[in-house]
Amino acid sequence: MNSQSIIILSVLYLFLLFAIAYYAEYRKKLGKSLINNSVVYALSLTVYCTAWTYYGSVGRATTHGLEFLAIYMGPTLGALLFWPILRKIIRITKVQRINSLADFISTRYGKNISLGTIVTILCMFAVIPYIALQLKAISVTFNMVSGNEVRNSMFFFDNTFYIAIILAIFIILFGTRSVDATEKHEGLVAAIAFESVLKIVAFICAGIFVTYGIFNGFGDIFRQSAQKTELMNLFSLGKGNSYISWFSIMLISMMAILFLPRQFQVSVIENVSEKHLKKASWIFPLYLLVINIFVFPIALGGLLIFQGQPVDADMYVLALPMHFGKDFLSLFIFIGGFSAATSMIIVETIAISTMFSNNLVMPLILSRKKFKSDNEGSISKKIIAIRRMSIVLIITLAYFYDKNIAHHFSLVSIGLISFTAVTQFAPAVLGGIFWKGASKKGALTGIIIGFVIWFYTLIIPSMASAHLINESIISNGLFGMEWLKPTALFGLEGFDSITHSLFWSMFFNLFSFILISINSKLSTQEVYQAEIFVDVYKFSSNEESNVLWRGTAYLPDLTSLLENFLGKERATTLLTNYAVRNKIQMENGRNVDPRIVSFSERILAGVIGSASARIMVSSVTKEEELSIEEVLKILHESQQLIELNKEMRKKSQELSKATEQLKKANEQLRSIDEMKDEFLYTVTHELRTPLTSVRSLAEIIQDNPDLEEEQRKHFISAMVKEAERMSHLITQVLNLERYESGRQKLNLNTFTAVDLVNEIIESLDPLSRVKRIDIRFQHPDSMMLIYADRDLLSQVLVNLISNAIKFTPENGIIIVKLTEFQNELQFSITDSGKGIENDLHTLIFDKFFQARNQTLKKPEGSGLGLAICKKIVEMHGGRIWVESESGKGAVFNFTIPNFEPSQELIEHNESSI
Repeated sequence: MNSQSIIILSVLYLFLLFAIAYYAEYRKKLGKSLINNSVVYALSLTVYCTAWTYYGSVGRATTHGLEFLAIYMGPTLGALLFWPILRKIIRITKVQRINSLADFISTRYGKNISLGTIVTILCMFAVIPYIALQLKAISVTFNMVSGNEVRNSMFFFDNTFYIAIILAIFIILFGTRSVDATEKHEGLVAAIAFESVLKIVAFICAGIFVTYGIFNGFGDIFRQSAQKTELMNLFSLGKGNSYISWFSIMLISMMAILFLPRQFQVSVIENVSEKHLKKASWIFPLYLLVINIFVFPIALGGLLIFQGQPVDADMYVLALPMHFGKDFLSLFIFIGGFSAATSMIIVETIAISTMFSNNLVMPLILSRKKFKSDNEGSISKKIIAIRRMSIVLIITLAYFYDKNIAHHFSLVSIGLISFTAVTQFAPAVLGGIFWKGASKKGALTGIIIGFVIWFYTLIIPSMASAHLINESIISNGLFGMEWLKPTALFGLEGFDSITHSLFWSMFFNLFSFILISINSKLSTQEVYQAEIFVDVYKFSSNEESNVLWRGTAYLPDLTSLLENFLGKERATTLLTNYAVRNKIQMENGRNVDPRIVSFSERILAGVIGSASARIMVSSVTKEEELSIEEVLKILHESQQLIELNKEMRKKSQELSKATEQLKKANEQLRSIDEMKDEFLYTVTHELRTPLTSVRSLAEIIQDNPDLEEEQRKHFISAMVKEAERMSHLITQVLNLERYESGRQKLNLNTFTAVDLVNEIIESLDPLSRVKRIDIRFQHPDSMMLIYADRDLLSQVLVNLISNAIKFTPENGIIIVKLTEFQNELQFSITDSGKGIENDLHTLIFDKFFQARNQTLKKPEGSGLGLAICKKIVEMHGGRIWVESESGKGAVFNFTIPNFEPSQELIEHNESSI
């Protein structure tokens, strides 16, 4: 494969990243965020898997066997800390508008500039070699695929140089679009998520090819490897201090997912919602598991295939498919590795450039007496320009490190050294979010001592082994003192270099941090920040209630300050909206509300960092010094106010709930009243109709004494029927009143339920035949004795079955089913009518409810039948209900206690006599 084709492919891939990023930014403008998704968030966290994972894990597996897994077991266990620790860090970051790891540590310890500067410098020392590692991986794999010899050519003949330029352009375009460093980089995160998918797919393809294309599965690789004596040790955990090495690597890799600048950027700064952590806590470990399934098989496959050949074990992933002439697969794997490297470079550079700008350059510029803003928004332009220049500087430094130093070290060695470096931030960060006594002096001393020991025990030996410095320091120690040997400090021997460095650096770091913090007097600002960080969940719900500022400030000064950084329009909008939201009066001639000052400082913190923001606000205000007692009093009052607000919200919610319940009860009463009116209207209408008929017929007979006998008998028969109708209606009303008043006596006796149902069906047979309805009775083959009032139970069955006949269309089916349970019998009557709407299921049993026949405009019946059924069933200690959907028929069910009545039922009936 020629170089031109590979360059074109690499450039096309980078343009694809541009397209994805632009699309994400376009979606953001439409209000449809791509990154507000827990899966995308989890994928962005896998920027942890760099070229080191893609290539270096295989290389480490060939020399250390299964120990390579420790690099991924640490983050897997660290995922358990996402909710208790990472969530708290995210909450603090959002409340304080923190924009980087250095800003986080600086803000926690009193917004101290020195601390932020030190952290930034140390991060650059730790991470720039790591970025160079990625450029090295791109350079080496490019030369492998293209067939070029590895040489340090002039930069304008070096393909990696042009790749670095394109990456710098990409980072500038999508990493510095806004002056506010806390603003989410939608395009950048979307591109990183895409790269995460691509690199795992490419690596799995490589693994499948090696495992099933070259060999005959996992068993075949392991069997062949087991036959090689020199490979047997790779299958064990090792001897001696290997367990301590596992622990050390797991610890530093666990800390790396929290404190590597790129991990802090994607997991904290780019986080859209804390809820995304829940899904990320299992997707991220799952990703690590999947991408490592084929690491050991590839390592063993490479050792078997390339035995005795000078092939770099780090490159087995790419070398194996190339060895077997799989050009297309080799290109795809190269792009996967290219993706792993570029994603790390992009995010790491963004994170470091923000720290470099806000914690190194801006404090120097803003502290100059000659510094001034030329016009509106001019400072924001300078900030963006500084960040862009810092991006170019970082990429340039990494490029020159790659060309001049990186070739002396393996991929893994650089990675582990960087991991050990960022672990030095753990005491200051973790102690700072859980221990209010942690001090600035303790954090600063611990970090500096930790990094000095890290540099002495890891960097010095690495430089000596690469012949960059005199090797005598390794064998003789500093100044010839053996107890100062970098690899055996204070006489500690027998450990690997990482464990040795981690032990001494963390020992002195942690010891200094705790001892000095205990013996330090905290400043007012430190006390305040400690309270906010440790108890962030108490204050974040109402951050405006805990403003710690007292002094003199005027609106024009603050407005002008914000305009210099944000522009007039945005500054005015932010201040106005904040004032309206918090009901603050803003007048030019008066001292502004302290909340406006605090808000302005937080806005600036997102742009230039907390320490620089404090300098700028102090330059336009006159602040009064607060004592620690006053700070604690303010915070105590704030907590009381927050608790009071919570209690008031709770009371308000309870009041709202009670009001809603009263409203519903009132509506129900109104509905019942309307039903009652309708019921009275229906009853009087039903009485008046037969009464009018009787009166009319009687008048005809009276006025016509000469009527024929046959006609007279017909009129009298009609009068009798109408009188029976009135009598039946009056009886229903009286019965219902008697049931409700408790004056009805149950005539309880034992009888067969099946016989009763058969009698009812037979009595209603003429009515069902008119509509050609088939009534089917289903029941178990048993006696099914029941203890109840036979006459009243008959009334219930007649009512329900006749209703079913009424609402079932012609040629329909009605099913009467009898089911026996342990303590009761259940009667079910199923029709195939139009059904009953869900919201009417309980209302139809109300005595004032009148169900309307859908084919008629006027009500049919008095609406008392179901109400009477319900009372009779309840008098027996049973229950009645309906199951139905509109258009799907209805099933009326009721239960009667089986065999013997309950004591409560007996007492009820005795009291009714």
